[in-house]
Amino acid sequence: MESLNHFSLKPSAGGSFSFGWNKIFGKAFLPLLVAVIIVGILNGPSGGANWKLNGDHDFGPMLFLVPLALFGMAYAFLFMPVIKYGENYLFLKAMRDEEADLKLLFDGFKTKYLNIVLANLIVVALVLIGFIMLIIPGIIVLCRLSFVSFLVMDKDLDAMKAVEKSWQMTRGYGWTIFGMGIMSFFIVIGGIIVFIVGAIFSIMWIHAAFASLYQAVLNQMDDDNPIPILGVNEE
Repeated sequence: MESLNHFSLKPSAGGSFSFGWNKIFGKAFLPLLVAVIIVGILNGPSGGANWKLNGDHDFGPMLFLVPLALFGMAYAFLFMPVIKYGENYLFLKAMRDEEADLKLLFDGFKTKYLNIVLANLIVVALVLIGFIMLIIPGIIVLCRLSFVSFLVMDKDLDAMKAVEKSWQMTRGYGWTIFGMGIMSFFIVIGGIIVFIVGAIFSIMWIHAAFASLYQAVLNQMDDDNPIPILGVNEE
């Protein structure tokens, strides 16, 4: 097992991507790969919400599309957030050298379902409001709330506390997270260009990097104990 002393690294874009790259090719490679593929497949039906009216106002097709759109919206807001939060938690476990069990993808349905759904709705609403306010505030909110999923799953915080804690934790790291977002875009594009399947590995790398950054920030917040007792909730 790789020493957890590696989590003493300073929160940075380069350090997070470097650490994440090394980890995804470790013992957790297969479950992480399968998780990304499963989430990609399950994410498909949420596209049912993407439809528009025809210019000729033909309401026949529209009546057929309404139930499909409603299903897509329900799927996107009531099902997929649980899977995506579970995916983030799975990657965090792998970064900690803890068991990365695929069952974690669905773990949120057991006891955290309401918190996950509410947290996702709050984040989406705040980001949308921010983007309406000339885009830049939306980017700021998106960066500052990037730890919400980890906090709900890892620290078992309720929706509002997770939002507040993420805002607190990311203070001073907004540019780091923004930079990682820009890097992530080019990493995915590079993965597609090199080989289509490379996009899967790109997504794995990005998830691993953000999980590493979250853990690094946790450590940075605790000067007296730079290596926290993993898995123990905050008081």
